[in-house]
Amino acid sequence: MAGIYLHIPFCKSKCPYCNFFSVASLKTEEVFLSALYHEIGIRKDYLGNQAISTIYFGGGSPSILNPVQISNILDKLLSVFKVEAGTEVSLEANPDDITAENLDEWKKAGINRLSIGIQSFEEADLKYLGRVHSGEQAERSVRLALEKGFQNMSVDFIYGMPTLTDKAFISNLEKAVSFGIPHISAYALTVEPKTAMEVMIRKNSITGPDEEKTVFQFSLLMQYLGSVNYEHYEISNFSHPGLYSRHNSSYWNGEHYLGLGPSAHSFNGISRQWNPAGINKYAGLIHSGQPQFETEILSLQQKYNEYVMTSLRTKWGTSLEHIRNSFGESNAAFFKDQAQKYILNSDLLENEGVFILSDKGKLFADSISSDLFLEND
Repeated sequence: MAGIYLHIPFCKSKCPYCNFFSVASLKTEEVFLSALYHEIGIRKDYLGNQAISTIYFGGGSPSILNPVQISNILDKLLSVFKVEAGTEVSLEANPDDITAENLDEWKKAGINRLSIGIQSFEEADLKYLGRVHSGEQAERSVRLALEKGFQNMSVDFIYGMPTLTDKAFISNLEKAVSFGIPHISAYALTVEPKTAMEVMIRKNSITGPDEEKTVFQFSLLMQYLGSVNYEHYEISNFSHPGLYSRHNSSYWNGEHYLGLGPSAHSFNGISRQWNPAGINKYAGLIHSGQPQFETEILSLQQKYNEYVMTSLRTKWGTSLEHIRNSFGESNAAFFKDQAQKYILNSDLLENEGVFILSDKGKLFADSISSDLFLEND
């Protein structure tokens, strides 16, 4: 099984914390769409003859496209790739783009899963994050999507902002749970270099996130959603039992995917490829027939490190047998030896050769996984 990711690089405005490639203008919309349709055709062999089981519109703000454009993109994909019946087709949508008409048209086009960028229901948080929607719009968008039959839905939250109190964070989660939303993603506010937020913090225009508060709110997140029967199946993702994001799970499980659009990444088990970020550069290379992506052939060490990093983030954990079969006995012995100190202090739990992070360990997931990496040759 394989997946397709489409990077739609347009937004109404650029959020100050965002470091993904996007532009706050639709001036190059037709240039982009023409190149995207062409890229779909010329990349048809990248995944071999694998059936497509997930399609994901990300960005950017894919919901900024009109529904006809989204429908045309899906039609093009269906004409080129072998897309399974029942494929999960996800659209990232902002609350201010969610209308009754759009929901009807998205469903008609083939969208069967929404990922709504709520971030918070609190006005102070939305203002801090530079979001253009209101808390009221966020609530209304969820209600409307449910009324229109989008049961397979996820909402995104951000925590760790200086404006977000612990009480308000729990209130955000309670509101999502009260709607019966089956999937919740929650991310710690991270200040990335060269973003507008990083510049504002450096100039003391705004206050940045507090690490202690962020860690505590992550603990609140795990405790509360666990108490209402959500599975914590990946560090930032929670769902009703079994209702995982199939597309994102494919990344963590090492499945193959094709990324289309400027800055999109692809993986076929042997190498990673990525498109240039600029829309005009991307389009020029696509239409010229020149190689439109950079490629990195993955070494055994890189594959091992990526497997450890991604698998350890999930409830399914890291399998010693998989390491042994895929990377050799010596690397399995290395992993097992390195893991012992984390087992002794209860950051890692081990059951029949499978290692998973405890709730305490999840607070230090990045540092633990990096300590289990193979060092450079």
